[in-house]
Amino acid sequence: MNITIAGDGEVGVHLAKSLSELDYNITVVDPHSELLKRLESETDLLTIAGDATSPQVLRDAGVAECDLFLAVLHDESVNLVSAILAKKLKAKKTVARITNAELLAPKHREMFRELGVDEMVCPERIAAKEITNLLNNSAATEYFSFSGGLLTMYVIRLEPDSPVVGRAVKDLAQTYRDLQVKVVALLRGGETIIPHGDSVFHAGDQAYIIGRANQVDTINRVAGKEAFSIKRVMMAGGGRIGRYAASSLQDRMRVTLIEEDRRRAEEVAAQLEKTLVVNGDATDIELLKDEGLQDADAFVGVTNSSETNVLTCLHAKRLGVRRTIALVENTGFINISQDIGIDTIINKKLITASYIARFIVKGDAVSSKWLSGTNAEVLELIVGKWAPATRKPIGALDIPVGATIGGIVRGRETMLPSREVQLKQGDQVVVFTLPKAMTDMVRLFN
Repeated sequence: MNITIAGDGEVGVHLAKSLSELDYNITVVDPHSELLKRLESETDLLTIAGDATSPQVLRDAGVAECDLFLAVLHDESVNLVSAILAKKLKAKKTVARITNAELLAPKHREMFRELGVDEMVCPERIAAKEITNLLNNSAATEYFSFSGGLLTMYVIRLEPDSPVVGRAVKDLAQTYRDLQVKVVALLRGGETIIPHGDSVFHAGDQAYIIGRANQVDTINRVAGKEAFSIKRVMMAGGGRIGRYAASSLQDRMRVTLIEEDRRRAEEVAAQLEKTLVVNGDATDIELLKDEGLQDADAFVGVTNSSETNVLTCLHAKRLGVRRTIALVENTGFINISQDIGIDTIINKKLITASYIARFIVKGDAVSSKWLSGTNAEVLELIVGKWAPATRKPIGALDIPVGATIGGIVRGRETMLPSREVQLKQGDQVVVFTLPKAMTDMVRLFN
């Protein structure tokens, strides 16, 4: 597959580095020559310095032979124009990053498709949706549904008093007979482990668990977590993510939003009638206390400053707030931020990569999720008519090292992957895979 990435910063570089591990032909177009030199020194990618809205630059980047063109610059207008040009220059599929979620409305999507933009991704809207899902599932670090909610992936940190700490993965089914789940990975000290039956759970492990939606209470009990209802939320940051999240939450939760810029605070207050908007500095702890931080069930830091988001979440934890979520832009800080006590990290680069991944795999990917703190990915794939996976039971399949099957949906029936299960055409299969195994894993289901 030939992929061209037009970027102007960290999102493009992050995508390029992540995709370079998947054995695709990748070309990066970026206006910053110094950034490209650094990228060239770290990878074998082809880079071109130039403006992605220049037809000649796009021709030089080989867009005519491009299977997928990704425009992920900070300026959505530039992304849309470059995607339209790339399509006119014969790129097979184009994806543009946008910031205005209004463009995702069906009538606008259709208009841009006619112009040549096949897909649009709004990281801010996806981040807000993740925040909403997490606040509705208070114990999970990450939460992601497949097949319309028939299967769910929970990412949950094991507390020291968890009854499974010190025990093997294979003991789960014996101890909890009502627990029908598959532990697909453990994140321990920054290392992603694909566990086998004899693998032992450690305190502090982040367990990646796939199961039916009705298993959440049992999963919380196993992890040593106590689910609780979130009724009061304090949020720092009135940008797009804060506004989208508050808009989704304000009908069923009491939301207080802190925004430092007065004009923006007034705009947000006019848009969100049920949200209490406070004009002030989120790092002013006395202000947060005066606004009831100590009585909040959750605190969400989504300002433009990662440092502010982390700091305010830590203050919230010290004051007894049970759930904290921080927007962190530097992926290198994700594990550190979680290790010091922040429950969940949101990262726009990972969000963008997750959305785009479904167009990259050589198969029919229904959905995808690039996971925080690890370079692993969870994919939902449809089994093809002549797929190798249909020829043998799961136990006899040549599943590559670094990958595993997490769950199966057949019609409205959900199944966990046992050695005896025989996959069929049309099954939807949830797979967990590290980059080195993705190509071989996806090939099984083509």
